[in-house]
Amino acid sequence: MRDSSLSRRRFLQSAGAAAVAVPTSIKGFTAAEMRGFDATDVMEADISKWELDTPALCVDLGALEANLATLQQTVVRNGIASRPHAKTHKCPAIARLQIENGSVGICTAKVGEAVAMYEHGIDEILMTTINATLFKITRAMNLRRQCSGFIQATDTPGNARDLSAAAEALGIVADVVVDIDSGGHRTGVTPGQPALELAQLVDQLPGLRLQGMLCYDGGSQHVKGFDTRRARTLERLVPATETYDLMQRSGLNTGIFSGGGTGTYNIDHETRGLTDIQVGSYVFMDAQYLAIGGSGSDLYSDFDTSLTILTTVLNAQYEGRVTTDAGAKACTINQPWPIVKGETGMSYTSGSDEFGTLRYDDPSRTYKLGDKLELIVSHCDPVVNLYDQMYAVRNDRVEAVWRIAARGMSA
Repeated sequence: MRDSSLSRRRFLQSAGAAAVAVPTSIKGFTAAEMRGFDATDVMEADISKWELDTPALCVDLGALEANLATLQQTVVRNGIASRPHAKTHKCPAIARLQIENGSVGICTAKVGEAVAMYEHGIDEILMTTINATLFKITRAMNLRRQCSGFIQATDTPGNARDLSAAAEALGIVADVVVDIDSGGHRTGVTPGQPALELAQLVDQLPGLRLQGMLCYDGGSQHVKGFDTRRARTLERLVPATETYDLMQRSGLNTGIFSGGGTGTYNIDHETRGLTDIQVGSYVFMDAQYLAIGGSGSDLYSDFDTSLTILTTVLNAQYEGRVTTDAGAKACTINQPWPIVKGETGMSYTSGSDEFGTLRYDDPSRTYKLGDKLELIVSHCDPVVNLYDQMYAVRNDRVEAVWRIAARGMSA
């Protein structure tokens, strides 16, 4: 198992680890070549991000580290904890950084993500989605047998009984939280008496151990305008808090009351009883989040945009536009469209499978064939899922190649 901590990497580099001689005239280092330079967990070549073959997914370490610090300082000040959602980055190296910065663990959406994280050294995992099939339930319980920090969500009595039976068959007791519907009717049991009865059942089943509850209000995360977002968030979580009170009065374990997210990270502590927030996109940020507005601005600028796609101009012979190599297969077709980082007076679309289109209005600059540019992504979660690796960059130099180990783990 590789230790990807940046502290170890910097120590080894400062200790004089030999660098591989790289011809400076070569441009376009492939993904395989970059993995080779990083095979010993030390970047053995001094390579600019502008020399990467494209499309390439890059994360700026200075911005990433600032985001980690901002989030952790905020939750400590507000008296709650962070339990970041790894479905955003799918990258054990980033999960490790989050825990090293004070997070109590991570969340995953799918059991495949949870397994991938555990296999790469992450052992405090809350799976926020239920497992409905016998195969997935058995897989989750097998993970629990190996990983004492694995916690599974449930939202129906039948599912709770299936989890208990699978745990008993393996000779274990599985930790479980009850998922409460926040009003979107996507997942979760109805708050109030139905949720209390489910929690009581979990508490009584021989193969399960109740750890509390979760209630994720995804619908509030992208509400535009801070005041409107705050009002909606607090209103939507009232039934969950009432359920929390019912569970407490019944003597049930409420050690975990998890919820919230990036859009409400500085609001969620106002929900009484909430123990931790399931922030995800804060590590990267994207065009969707930039548009929601912050507490003092129309632009959501609490966190830096650390994640970009590096792309190359393939055609610049037509007036007012250029074509790049980053289309839907590199950027997705989520909207708003990607933003050209550091530039104004131009717009980008990635609707074509293979090609992106940059159109000029009153551009701050123009591009020619072979030029490279960076895109702030539309929606970071699905974009990350398109890549096998991302490049950790500081001051435009590639410092590490991070494997996206949970890529494609949608099951």
